[in-house]
Amino acid sequence: MGFGWQELLIILVVVALIFGTSRLKNLGSDLGGALKGFKKSLKEDSENKED
Repeated sequence: MGFGWQELLIILVVVALIFGTSRLKNLGSDLGGALKGFKKSLKEDSENKED
């Protein structure tokens, strides 16, 4: 039982109405920065293990 694109669109609209678009933009930016840092640390860790 998965979500279709219609359900995901409705959920996105409801979340945007609750939190506001500027807050969601900040949240997305913070999440992207966190993922970038996580990937960077994994890459550095794997490079250190090879040495």
